[in-house]
Amino acid sequence: MGVSTYPARGAGVSVPTTIYLVAGGIVAALHDYWSNLHTWKAVVSAVLATVLWPLLLVGVNLHIH
Repeated sequence: MGVSTYPARGAGVSVPTTIYLVAGGIVAALHDYWSNLHTWKAVVSAVLATVLWPLLLVGVNLHIH
């Protein structure tokens, strides 16, 4: 009877991480990283921009050429 059907505490992505990634997605979209994803380089650039979004705010270009 000791088996739980609920997920373990701490499983999954934390709320601060989710907020960070959502903010990153918004900032990356505002800088046009999520438009025209026709090549793998564009996809990698978009993912990097989402994760490293504070760099976009200070003017770093994360487009892979």
